[in-house]
Amino acid sequence: MTTTSPSVRTADPAEHQAPALGALGLFTVLLGAALPLIDFFIVNVALPSIDHDLAAGPALLELVVAGYGLSYSVLLVLGGRLGDLFGRRRLFLAGMAAFGLTSLACGVAPDAWTLVAARVAQGAAAALMLPQVLATIHSSTQGQRRAKALSLYGATAGLAMAGGQILGGVLVTADIAGSGWRAVFLVNVPVAVAGLFLALRTVPETRSDRPAPVDVPGTLLLALALLTLLAPLTEGRAAGWPLWTWVSLAVFPFAAGAFWWVERRADRRGATPLVPPSLLALVPLRRGLVVVLPLSLGFSGFMFVIAVALQQGLAMGAVASGLALVPMALAFFGASLAGPRLVGRWGTRVVPVGAVLQGLGIAALAWPVGHDWQGLSVWDLVPGMAVAGLGQGLQLPVLFRVVLSEVPSERAGVGSGVMVTTQQSALTLGVATLGSLFLSLASSPADMGSALRTTLLVQLGVVALTLLLSLRLPRTVK
Repeated sequence: MTTTSPSVRTADPAEHQAPALGALGLFTVLLGAALPLIDFFIVNVALPSIDHDLAAGPALLELVVAGYGLSYSVLLVLGGRLGDLFGRRRLFLAGMAAFGLTSLACGVAPDAWTLVAARVAQGAAAALMLPQVLATIHSSTQGQRRAKALSLYGATAGLAMAGGQILGGVLVTADIAGSGWRAVFLVNVPVAVAGLFLALRTVPETRSDRPAPVDVPGTLLLALALLTLLAPLTEGRAAGWPLWTWVSLAVFPFAAGAFWWVERRADRRGATPLVPPSLLALVPLRRGLVVVLPLSLGFSGFMFVIAVALQQGLAMGAVASGLALVPMALAFFGASLAGPRLVGRWGTRVVPVGAVLQGLGIAALAWPVGHDWQGLSVWDLVPGMAVAGLGQGLQLPVLFRVVLSEVPSERAGVGSGVMVTTQQSALTLGVATLGSLFLSLASSPADMGSALRTTLLVQLGVVALTLLLSLRLPRTVK
């Protein structure tokens, strides 16, 4: 294993003797990967019902989404470090149990503020669980088994993001035992119980052979930097852009600069920072993260906007708006499974090809939206959804593999934490930026067609940026 920096050491041979991750164990950790992503998106189609039952209002509805995303994003790197320190299986179990309990709290919340608090706690539980998934895969698989596992992780991530809204639509419409929107949270409870049972029996314990203590200053400064950026962007529009949002955005560059200075200083002193600058010196990790950012931003913004546009603009039910995403989910899954074979033949060139396909799919969606919005049906969206999903499926799983390709096994938790933090922050930014753009243009249901078309064209620009950045990826990947 080669690195680009002498300060990033290669894995110890003993670390390759960790118990192998079997098929059922892989299924279990992928289940743990799916739950947090499903819950980021499943709530999109439930927001109208939550507003009706709890009289939440726009600002609190934004917090139901943003509270989860913020706590999730802020704590992911810390979750990865704790897994390295105390054992990834142990943290996975703790996160799964906490996720089940906080999902129950969401499902029985009597008012909007209680739901917001439960969602923040649910995001923190997800941040304990998710980094252990990639770290466990990275530490207990090798070669083609690792490539296949990472492709399945990418397929799971894509299906979870699209499937979350499909599942949410079905559950809200089914109104099981009068549960309404509460079912989108309560469904997690039996799944978490099953996940705990399986994890106890099938997931091997792995940890760093040289665990480092928690970097408290780095953790606090990273939390401050993410909060000062994400909180005003997610809440600003609904709150009317009060003074605190502008003050927060002004603080962000100073918080980010202070975080980087503290991390570099700790690295030079021989300590172990939360995000080691020497880890970011790895070319595949650094360039891969730069591509993950716009790809995830555009994907999450699209998912949020399409749910609102179809439900409120065309008065489609929750099920119909969810089913519109089925072609995208199926195409994504198929492309993800084909990824290892395509990468073996063409290397990372499949990523820019995927970006081109995604752009064609977005353009194919923008045409019927702008041409005949009022007469638009789910069938009109099928070609664009399928092509866009195919393109996304050729990108995301490959990028996960690129990012982690040269990360030493003893730093698997930190590496996976950095990657999922980048992805989750981008998902939150996508809802905040593209979502805010759409909602600012859509003052009435009649305006939603032109607002959606404009947002799709902006997303085309994001896809073009992804394409250009992907050309700088290393040609081959381990």
